[in-house]
Amino acid sequence: MAKQAWSSLFGCFTSHHDGGGKRKKGGGGGKKAKKKVAAASQKQRKLQSRLSFSDLSFGGMVSPEDLSLSLAGSNLHVFTIAELRAVTRDFSMTNFIGEGGFGPVYKGYVDDKLKPGLRAQPVAVKLLDLEGTQGHNEWLTEVIFLGQLRHPHLVKLIGYCYEDEHRLLVYEFMTRGSLEKHLFKKYAASLPWSTRLKIAIGAAKGLAFLHEAEKPVIYRDFKTSNILLDSDFKAKLSDFGLAKDGPEDDETHVSTRVMGTQGYAAPEYIMTGHLTAKSDVYGFGVVLLELLTGRKSVDKSRPAREQNLVEWARPYLTDARRLGRVMDRNLAGQYPAKAAQKAAALAHRCVSLNPKSRPHMSAVVEALEPLLALDDDCLVGTFVYVAPPDDVAANGDGSSERRAGRRRSDGAAAAAAADGVQRE
Repeated sequence: MAKQAWSSLFGCFTSHHDGGGKRKKGGGGGKKAKKKVAAASQKQRKLQSRLSFSDLSFGGMVSPEDLSLSLAGSNLHVFTIAELRAVTRDFSMTNFIGEGGFGPVYKGYVDDKLKPGLRAQPVAVKLLDLEGTQGHNEWLTEVIFLGQLRHPHLVKLIGYCYEDEHRLLVYEFMTRGSLEKHLFKKYAASLPWSTRLKIAIGAAKGLAFLHEAEKPVIYRDFKTSNILLDSDFKAKLSDFGLAKDGPEDDETHVSTRVMGTQGYAAPEYIMTGHLTAKSDVYGFGVVLLELLTGRKSVDKSRPAREQNLVEWARPYLTDARRLGRVMDRNLAGQYPAKAAQKAAALAHRCVSLNPKSRPHMSAVVEALEPLLALDDDCLVGTFVYVAPPDDVAANGDGSSERRAGRRRSDGAAAAAAADGVQRE
């Protein structure tokens, strides 16, 4: 019975959601009712009935055959563990990219002869660590969401492996890695203003797409490490293991166990477990602040009053005269003041303590895109990055950053940027 329910999910979503013995007023028999059913069926076919994780709550462990059957229309490739061992050179450390809560990630290369319809390309293979912080449900959630959602600002899931105890995901390879690496890795070249703005706009478009889908999705873990960049710094959202279907019908929120990352999770979600699209908007506001300031959302190495980025920056965000105090010194002389002020004011709205005061992500996109054209008041200066001397790199004690922090003139700030001052 369970297998039959699973297999019919793509074809029976209308009865799944509208059934259960409930009948709406005026929904009796006759031509009127038949017209409603026909209209619903037409709409259903048009939307192609996206499968969601909540539709799999019939119980029991999902078999590989069931999963493959249910995602038959998603164009996902099903790989064997042997194939992925070959692709990654047996998960060689020379192919190792990084590791997160899900598990290690390896670079590989798939040949177009490996699977029918598969394009030859570099890939990223993510291996579920059975002892990690995420498990089978998070893996399955990612397969279901990314297997069906397609957008220029979502990372593309190429396929998966579900064999015995093995759970792997195969993605398009994102050349420049995560935004986190570019913002916070020691001695990485600082991102120019225009690139930061481009990344913010791309990530905002990805979130807006999720929130405004016919079956809305709440991302729930928006942060710099989950924003990946291609060779042109095009931003794409990755890691959908914590994503949830948005509220349906007259519901205002989704009640769920509090999960996510400290510093990015919305206060009301932490307090109540009530999840809405505005929870994601808060997380976006935090990332926008990180792009503006060059600081981490939470940094325990800083003085107590500066450890929480939102609380530290909030008083300055709507004050044009004081905004420069929180802007990334690596951007000194490189950004339009008006654009920075508008971006900071937008960030202030996004991290409002009142969820209703936060803008929708579509409005965020509309507010950010015009800022790319605001360059008439940009301070003149050439963006230069100079690698620090070896003794500074070896020391890594942040002394150069503290010295630069005591200088207040624009010239000194520009010199600090040239010296490769970075945020931890």
